[in-house]
Parts: sequence; structure tokens; C-alpha cells
Amino acid sequence: MNAPPHPPRYEIRAQHTGSTVTVYQAYRPAIGLPAARDGRFPAAWKRDRMTWIKPSFLWMMYRCGWGTKEGQETVLAVEIARDGLAWALANAELSHYVHGVHEDRGAWKRALRSAPARVQWDPERDLSLNPLPYRSLQLGLSGEAARRYADEWIVSVRDVTPLAREVHAAVRAGERERAAALLPVETPLDLGAPRPVPTTP
Repeated sequence: MNAPPHPPRYEIRAQHTGSTVTVYQAYRPAIGLPAARDGRFPAAWKRDRMTWIKPSFLWMMYRCGWGTKEGQETVLAVEIARDGLAWALANAELSHYVHGVHEDRGAWKRALRSAPARVQWDPERDLSLNPLPYRSLQLGLSGEAARRYADEWIVSVRDVTPLAREVHAAVRAGERERAAALLPVETPLDLGAPRPVPTTP
């Protein structure tokens, strides 16, 4: 039997509705717990710092160690306006220089300095958090994008740390089918040809 084909190398996959997209972040409890309780970030959340959002639950698990890394103990599912994500992507720049996408390194650096968002594509992860041959989106928000994210785009904030622990426990117990069934359903997200996407590996 042939193995199922891999998704495209660069594709946004997320849990989404017609008007919202769910992204993930992990914070220390002093930030994460009030955010989940109030549905918005507390005053201690700094709008002048870059914040990274990830539509992939498993990539978030890789980044935060299933919610065990210091300062990342509270895992949040942040449901945001689909239009907000589309705006961020339309105004984003790649986090690294790609020949053929940018005129030259100088042009890329100038664009990066002025862009309110930056796109980074990292290997997607499996249940064992091993890298897969296709990429997952990370989106860095700063300046206007960070402010819009915190103040305009958020629809809801949920603490999904218990889910992270449940999936991790199933993986450790060798119950991969049960672990997979617990995962959020993430499907391709069409935002009308969002950019930027590199054309080279």
C-alpha cells in the first residue's frame, strides 16, 4: 500500500472556522493563567516586544516541551480573527534571506526592519516531536501587528495545558492512536495566496 502523500512543503495548516483561526503560545503562569481567565493578555504582557504565534499544536509542543520548559508552563490556544492573520501575512517579511525572493540582502534587511510581522518556516513535528519533511508556520508579530493581535484580533483564549499533558501521557504510554485522536484537527488554510513563501528549500 502506498504511503499517503506529504502536504506541500510550505502550507499553513490550522484549526479554523470561516471567521477565526486558532494559534498557540506558551507563557509562564503569571501571564498565561490571567489571559485564559479574562480572554485577553494582562498588563504584564508587553506590546512592544515581538510575540510568536504558531498554528501547529505539535510544533508548539516541540517548542515548549509539552508545557514543561521554564517560562512556558501554560499553553494557550488563542482564537483570532481570520482577517487579522491575513493582514499580518500580507504585511510580513521572511525571517531569513532567500535568493530569488529578495532583490539582495540589503533589500531584505530593509524590508525586515519595516515589516510589522515576520514569517519563519520550521519543520513540522510528529507525535514524538521528530521533524517531518514539510514545514510549519511561525509568525512573529511586532509593533502594529502585536498591538492589533492583543487588542483587536483575539476572540477567545483557552488554557490547553491539560490537553498537552493528556496527549503527552498517551504518547509516553505508547498509545499513539489515542494521542492522535486527541489532537486538534488542523487543515489547510486558504487566506488568498498569503505571502511570503520561499520558493527554495
